[in-house]
Amino acid sequence: MSMRKPVYSVYHSNKISSVHCLGLTKGEKMKIGILGFGHIGQYLYEHLSKNQDYQIVFVWNRTKEKIICVPQELILDDIDAVSEQDVELIIEVAHPDITKTFGEKFLDNCSYFIGSPTALANAETYKRLKTASERSGNPVYVPCGALWGAEDIARMARAGTLKGLEITMKKHPSSFKLEGDLKHINDEVKEGSKVLYEGSIRDLCPLAPNNVNTMAAAAIAAGDLGFDAIGRLVSDSSIPDWHIIEVKAIGPTIEGKQFEVITTRKNPAARGAVTGTATFGSFLSSVMAAKGKSSGFHVC
Repeated sequence: MSMRKPVYSVYHSNKISSVHCLGLTKGEKMKIGILGFGHIGQYLYEHLSKNQDYQIVFVWNRTKEKIICVPQELILDDIDAVSEQDVELIIEVAHPDITKTFGEKFLDNCSYFIGSPTALANAETYKRLKTASERSGNPVYVPCGALWGAEDIARMARAGTLKGLEITMKKHPSSFKLEGDLKHINDEVKEGSKVLYEGSIRDLCPLAPNNVNTMAAAAIAAGDLGFDAIGRLVSDSSIPDWHIIEVKAIGPTIEGKQFEVITTRKNPAARGAVTGTATFGSFLSSVMAAKGKSSGFHVC
């Protein structure tokens, strides 16, 4: 028996949107738009265009010429025209700057799926989207990506028992796409492993906006702890075809003993790939779970 992937609610306002809570009636297609046509965007288009539950209204990419095998009438030339499209869900898989620049405007019209949640590490961006979501009643969905245990992290956060969270990401040096000093440090890793960064996820996101979306999703699931959770990047030349994610959730101390849950996810990946193989399927599952919620942020 197949089961629908759950959506983990992190924040709710008191404002309820009857449209989104009721969901779609049987046989009705969800109208969606896709922003970004890189590897993940292409994967989502390929699968959702064949799914009878979805109708793709538009596809946009910064470089229009890279949109291939898509009917001309679906290609959107100007991202400023997104708000004029009749869609129920906008899927961003392009770049964090899309959310920073257009996120509020999108939420005024429909639900928004943020495939680059590192944008939310910026406190002002997070606040603006939260306000826009409350105002419109439209939800913000954040895919769990390569994160394992999002439901448990969110549950602990809601219960007030999440005392700490640490996410360690290990990749081959060629799989990191970094900015600033981190890029220079990583370029020097030829053999062995090196810790490139250890500190708050909030400070890490601008330095590795394309690599740490998993950490950003964990931060959203973590509620009040949020982007102050600890992120760690390890560049390791011995793992050319793996992306390894270690999650450590720290709970309360009971009779002098600390509660901890530690998980390790080994994701097969091509050499130099930013996104692991299994993450593509995870993104698709998250999109299919992005429905039926009211305002706020929801990890799916």
